Amino acid sequence: MSGWNRAGERWRNTPARLRVAVAAGVLALAVVAVFVLALDGGGEEPPRGQARAGQMKGMEGMQGMEGMDMPSDGSVHLTAAQIQEFGITFGFAEQRTLEDEVRTVGTVAFDETRIAQVAPKVDGVAERLYVDFTGRPVRRGEPLLEIYSPDLVAAQEELLLAARLQRTLGESSVPGVPGGSPDLVAAAERRLRLWDISEAQIEQVRRTGRVRRTLTLFSPVSGVVVEKPVVRGQAVEAGQTLYTIADLSEVWVEAELREADAGAVREGSPATVELAAFPGRPLAGTVEYVYPTLQPEARALKARISIPNPEGRLKPGMYATVRLLAPVRSALTVPSSAVVRTGERTLVFVDLGGGQLAPQEVQTGRTAGEHTEILAGVEPGQRVVTSAQFLLDSESNLAETMRSMIGMGGSGGMEGMEGMEGMEGVESKGADMKGMQMPPERR
Repeated sequence: MSGWNRAGERWRNTPARLRVAVAAGVLALAVVAVFVLALDGGGEEPPRGQARAGQMKGMEGMQGMEGMDMPSDGSVHLTAAQIQEFGITFGFAEQRTLEDEVRTVGTVAFDETRIAQVAPKVDGVAERLYVDFTGRPVRRGEPLLEIYSPDLVAAQEELLLAARLQRTLGESSVPGVPGGSPDLVAAAERRLRLWDISEAQIEQVRRTGRVRRTLTLFSPVSGVVVEKPVVRGQAVEAGQTLYTIADLSEVWVEAELREADAGAVREGSPATVELAAFPGRPLAGTVEYVYPTLQPEARALKARISIPNPEGRLKPGMYATVRLLAPVRSALTVPSSAVVRTGERTLVFVDLGGGQLAPQEVQTGRTAGEHTEILAGVEPGQRVVTSAQFLLDSESNLAETMRSMIGMGGSGGMEGMEGMEGMEGVESKGADMKGMQMPPERR
């Protein structure tokens, strides 16, 4: 058996899948040959009509969709039946009111304007604590601790001395001596008040005529004790923080805004806050402040939302889901589904009438819900494709590619495709190679 016969026998015994792969490789080599001939020029240029016939010979069946026309401008022409078959839908470029919603996360925090610290104004010792643990709720005027201070003891003695002196001078009958000296008593009382000693304690000292060893400090606000660094018997200094009390009747929610959303949120924007602890119970609030600096680590900007919390349900540290509404404005928009982003450019397919759909490059702005702002590229009232755009884009690119190949090939652009006519029997499902003929036996 000759070499060609053996080769033919091996080919017939080759699995169908492998034969299809070999056929695909042959087809790829043919396409490469076409490009080589196109670059080389193919020798002398034949007459124009003959070149065009040679270029298009073998191109039958290479269109992407049967019956679809591919004009030279990259547009795609479809019949009404094809529009229905491919499921193509349309929308319009119109002036619409944009309500941009920003969805982000936030954290419940203390209202810094409702935090108070309790610190003595004299040196002393904390001898008794009425509020002795962190987290305890307190009311305004409730006693916090008793403090012993030599300065307070001396101030009480001065007050009693001034009061006795006032009574003594009031009983004097010496001519020219005033009947009383209220200024000394008032000065002693004022000194105790400046050290946060209550009026009731001052009055008690004057009424009993006895110096109290310890005096009581009271809470200046209502709230919850969030810090308590003091313990019983501890020596304290003037200005040292003993308690930090936060009023939780109103809290802040600090929302994290992406850098891209920083321009969409302003002070006064309405906000809705949802917490995992209370599903289905959103809370309404308002953006009170947008912080002026960006966090460099997270590339995020903080917006502060004030939320009433009369029942104390919101606990600082809770995570929240925040929805912010940007200011309402009017803009030219198209449905967001009409926009095709290829990476290098942004397109919409415009209906030119008569089934002709042309790609149009556009410049987009913000996306708000189901609509995208168009800054340039389309006019109000134009009809645009809202589905199957990627199919149309592939067909448009195919038309441009084939037109470029024909232009490059010149006289020999597609002649190399004539020899591929024998491949007509190759099916995409790839079961046999009936169209491929093996060379005759070499003599």
